[in-house]
Amino acid sequence: MDASSLLGLIPGTGARRLPGLKELLASVETYLPSEQVARIREAADFGAAAHLGQKRLSGEPYISHPLAAAQILAELGLDADTIIAAILHDVIEDTKISREQIEESFGKDVAAIVDGVTKLHNIQFKSREEAQAESFRKMLLAMVRDLRVIIVKLADRTHNMRTIDSMSVQKRRKIARETLEIYAPVAERLGLYKIKLELEDLGFRALYPQRSRVIERALKRARGNQKEFLGKIEKTIKADLGRAGIKAEVQSREKHLYSVYRKMRHKKSMLAQVVDVYGLRILVDAPDTCYRTLGVVHAAFRPMPGRFKDYIAIPRSNGYQSLHTTLFGPNGVPLEVQIRTHDMHGVAESGIAAHWKYKAGTPTRGSGDSAQQERARAWVSNLMEMQGSGNPEEFIESVKVDLFPDKVYVFTPKGAILRLPRGATVVDFAYAVHTDVGNRCVAAKVDRRLTSLRTVLRNGQTVQIITAMGASPNPSWVSFVATAKARSAIRQYLKSLQRSEAVELGTQLLNAALAEFQLSVDRLDPQALAQTLKELGLKDKEELLRQIGLGERMAPLVARRLLPDAADGAPRSAPLTVAGTEGLLVTYARCCHPIPDDPIIAFLSTGRGIVIHRDTCANVEDYHKHPDKWQPVVWQQDVSRYFSSEVRVEAMNKVGMLAAISAAIASTGTNIGHATVERRDGDISLITLEVEVKDRKHLARIVRTIRKMPEVLRVARTHPPRRTS
Repeated sequence: MDASSLLGLIPGTGARRLPGLKELLASVETYLPSEQVARIREAADFGAAAHLGQKRLSGEPYISHPLAAAQILAELGLDADTIIAAILHDVIEDTKISREQIEESFGKDVAAIVDGVTKLHNIQFKSREEAQAESFRKMLLAMVRDLRVIIVKLADRTHNMRTIDSMSVQKRRKIARETLEIYAPVAERLGLYKIKLELEDLGFRALYPQRSRVIERALKRARGNQKEFLGKIEKTIKADLGRAGIKAEVQSREKHLYSVYRKMRHKKSMLAQVVDVYGLRILVDAPDTCYRTLGVVHAAFRPMPGRFKDYIAIPRSNGYQSLHTTLFGPNGVPLEVQIRTHDMHGVAESGIAAHWKYKAGTPTRGSGDSAQQERARAWVSNLMEMQGSGNPEEFIESVKVDLFPDKVYVFTPKGAILRLPRGATVVDFAYAVHTDVGNRCVAAKVDRRLTSLRTVLRNGQTVQIITAMGASPNPSWVSFVATAKARSAIRQYLKSLQRSEAVELGTQLLNAALAEFQLSVDRLDPQALAQTLKELGLKDKEELLRQIGLGERMAPLVARRLLPDAADGAPRSAPLTVAGTEGLLVTYARCCHPIPDDPIIAFLSTGRGIVIHRDTCANVEDYHKHPDKWQPVVWQQDVSRYFSSEVRVEAMNKVGMLAAISAAIASTGTNIGHATVERRDGDISLITLEVEVKDRKHLARIVRTIRKMPEVLRVARTHPPRRTS
């Protein structure tokens, strides 16, 4: 169904019938040619027909929401394709309209943006949960294809936040937290300050309504006095700029609610102690005029030491440029002043969106803002590189760190500027230059002096990285690097290195175990290998070798599973001969104290090697749950070592009884490792003895010797925990 067919479904279509369309058309008519305005009107009718009968929670027609989102983008001066995509952003998600129908009516670009937003529509950001990371990965993929996807998504979220009051309190808080944690920082990272500030204030009001009301009331009370105060300063600065021959526009500004709240929390201060709640913004015509204006301002009012920042010479990572200074106003009241050009102000307000602003003669994309887009694409690419390693929760936390940058600016030896988070080290710098530089760095010079790789960098330093062929990351670097890129790259390298070395070691161990059967890894029976991999739940031989190399599986046990049905007369899964002297890590279970001649079975335990149990032990029941962990074993003939076993003796409680029993055991040439005595009712004692024996015959001789003593009532070997079946 095309646009004209859908149009017939709406009774009385037109701007007067669609809420918000009249305002939208009025906005786009100010900068778009008539043919593009007509396309937008057609998209509005198309969307209205598709959403016909659908209502929002507030009771309004659903089409009011996408039209409002489009209005937000129109106020940024965006191109027609982006406006149309905003109008249709919910059509695929909530109606029967397909991407192909949108492409047929409005073109490939619009269809691609709508499809990208649709894939983001069900993002659920649950802090520190895997769903959050997976959803954010989808957002990154969509942003890589076309950054306008995230711009439309931000407009969608902004209007949803404006109308959030119709939702339940619980849902309001959840959506507000998502907005403050992810969407507002993303808007800032893309330079969309106007959207960022609105999202922050709306999110703050929804998440902390009481706190926002308190701060808002306090600001209103102070606003009356500040207005007069700012008026005097503004008048003074305008007069001084006029005398200096500088044409400038001076605007008073008030810090937004959430910015005030965040600064109060960060500095643990009262509202009166936040120095830059009110300020001035001065707009001039050229960058060099900004510095002349700064001189005039500093001559009029004394600057506050340490509060000057030059974001023109060194722009922020999202392209923001401005001079910031804080002055001592009348009566010593501090006042923040921002100085920038009109063009810089436009970028500060619209950021990456400036790339798609309609410009006369270039109706699709503006060519002068490619640097802004390249910064955004570089950031997205960096995040995509990070998401290839580590667990999802770690990835999303790394993204959050990256979204809240507190930057230091350092220089390469050739004078290029690198922006790093505060606390970044020399290693972070190396990885910021290139992943290979980080992997091969061995030393560094900071301001031409050799320094430790742990050195924390400061603003203005020049850093030179010294690399060496064959060098590799040190695992300890993970403990002190500050950037997500460095941490991710180090872990990825170590993981790949560990895997290759583990496979090599596993091959050596398995070859040594298979040599007993005149086999090797390269000469394994394919059927036996496939069957073993299936039994162990592994995908391929390399994974099996890796687990052997990491000690997760024992090579002798695996070797017996890999035997063909007949190899020198030995069946598959042949029993392993044990006595504790084969070079394997063998542990004898203390729950049942197995000794030679006992029927036994072995359990593979990570960290404890092979654990030997008596086959009557209750713990052997686990065999049925994890058969891949159990291995049949037999005792070696002519065992020459001693094993621990337990004997329990019930005897009359007489002085010297324990000494008499110990002497009787010693007469059989047996050592006692441990003994406990427990008083029973009356004059009976229960004595538990841990003795060291060679085999069951040796243990039987001990039992017979103790039983001959007149004071002994009963003696027997300790039974293992009984199996229930």
